Amino acid sequence: MGLFDNLFGGGSDSGPSTPKYTHVKIHPQVDGGIPPTSPSFSGGTLTCKCSKDPVVVSVDAQTAHNHVCGCTKCWKPDGAIFSQIAVVSRDKVSVKENGDKLEIVDPEAAIQRYACKDCGTHMYGRIENTNHPFHGLDFVHTELSAQKGWAAPEFAAFVSSIIESGVDPSKMDDIRGRLKELGLEPYDCLSPPLMDAIATHVAKQNGVLK
Repeated sequence: MGLFDNLFGGGSDSGPSTPKYTHVKIHPQVDGGIPPTSPSFSGGTLTCKCSKDPVVVSVDAQTAHNHVCGCTKCWKPDGAIFSQIAVVSRDKVSVKENGDKLEIVDPEAAIQRYACKDCGTHMYGRIENTNHPFHGLDFVHTELSAQKGWAAPEFAAFVSSIIESGVDPSKMDDIRGRLKELGLEPYDCLSPPLMDAIATHVAKQNGVLK
């Protein structure tokens, strides 16, 4: 039953509609439904994909702004067309084991993504530019954790960018349909709150806002 029917009447409620786009695969962490956030969750560890001497990173807080991302820079597991990534204060992130295996993927990028040299898994991304709107936040992939309760993904970012990764443009309607079925509103940038944060930061730097 739609909003109009709920407000003004118009037939019996037949319950939720059957999903149409379950054949579309987004990311293993969301394809079967989105796991709930635990209100009491306070962090865990991330482990790379190496079977021997894996890199282990500790994240000592709950994450925020978790989302699936279609950009070509973020690490994706095999077969996924989106990555899943969240942010956390950089002072809550520390390398616990085998940090000597980490290297920066692209030193010229705004986000310095630290990846395992052996398996290629991105462990965290850090912004060193103090003028960047997101300086002070690290980017992490909570799917690398065995713990449950991390902040659930909230939206889909840079959706159009998956075309640059080789996705057939004719499939975009189905992909956006699946994202909406999952409750991940698709954007071709970041979510409105994050875009507002960026604009506010720039306005303060330019003296438009105090």
